[in-house]
Amino acid sequence: MKHILLIVTGASPQVLTETLFALHQSGRPIPEEIFVITTKSTKGMLIDGLFTQGNLARLIADYQLPSIKLPDENIWLIEDDNGQPIDDAKSEIEQTYMADFITRKVFELTNKQDISIHASIAGGRKTMAFYLGYAMSLLGREQDSLSHVFINDEFEFVSDFYYPTSYDHIINGKNGVQINCKNARITLADIPFVRMRNSIDETLIANMESASFSQTVASLNSAHRKDLILDINAKAKTLTFAGIEIKLTAKETAFYLWLHQYSQDTHIKLNVGRDFEQTTKHSIEYLRLLQQNSSDLRVFRDTFAIEPEDFRDGTYEHLKAMEKTFVQQTRSRINSKINKLLPKELASKIAIESKKQGFETRYWLSAAASNIKIIYTS
Repeated sequence: MKHILLIVTGASPQVLTETLFALHQSGRPIPEEIFVITTKSTKGMLIDGLFTQGNLARLIADYQLPSIKLPDENIWLIEDDNGQPIDDAKSEIEQTYMADFITRKVFELTNKQDISIHASIAGGRKTMAFYLGYAMSLLGREQDSLSHVFINDEFEFVSDFYYPTSYDHIINGKNGVQINCKNARITLADIPFVRMRNSIDETLIANMESASFSQTVASLNSAHRKDLILDINAKAKTLTFAGIEIKLTAKETAFYLWLHQYSQDTHIKLNVGRDFEQTTKHSIEYLRLLQQNSSDLRVFRDTFAIEPEDFRDGTYEHLKAMEKTFVQQTRSRINSKINKLLPKELASKIAIESKKQGFETRYWLSAAASNIKIIYTS
């Protein structure tokens, strides 16, 4: 199994060489490859300290460590929603970008079964360390570990110190006092963490590649709540539930909304039986909702045999009844999108349910049956 080091850094790239030294000192496996998460403003400090000054190569040579890969492509700069590196992580929105970026990168690495990750939260801003630790708790496996490093006070925050040497190496310490790197003491502190991966719904795990950190947390926190809200946005063509936005087509949004309004108006489930296709009542109700945000000819003309203009004018002479297959297929597509983005327990709360009894099939929204508050945005 390949061992890698994943580390967050800020203005003190020394934490990387300190961590490598601590791993060597404790007899742990030395990583074959390193991945660094940092920001645009601090990458230069990392490059200068590790490569220009040669501190990484010097550590490897001094302690005869095996070759360690840290190519430029392994230095990951935190990006915004447009894929542009952020300068720092001081603003609220940049903190959001940071949380999402770290979660995605941990997701990528933990999906590789042939590697063992040693994650270090010794560097970077406090929130960087928190998000890395939290992501490891969500996604980490048995072979993964988490740590911090501590150093004696006289060497802490000293820019010229990178690791304890095995020989005398005098540098300027705090307040201009000279100190000998040979006297430095580094402690590697293992951080126990709860590995939640096997306890989290597989759908939620899979969605972490694209879902934001806040969406992931919202989904986890909402799984057992009773006061959930479903927002149906007809114009945006979305369902928003537990912090997750589910994108539908105009056709699907209108159908979901129609089924919701149908059950509200009649207080019964939609009964698709022998006489269902004998009336255009359902077609008219459905198309009234659809026309508010779409004039899709594939629905009006191809499915219901009417031009959008004729429907708008109330000319229903050639209007076709809603077919059973239309209900079945539209329901299936909507549920597929819901199940793809939500964990099973949450998906079951807003999916379109059905029950077959003889020649009849009844359809209803789980949200209505589950007493979930539904908000409609036109």
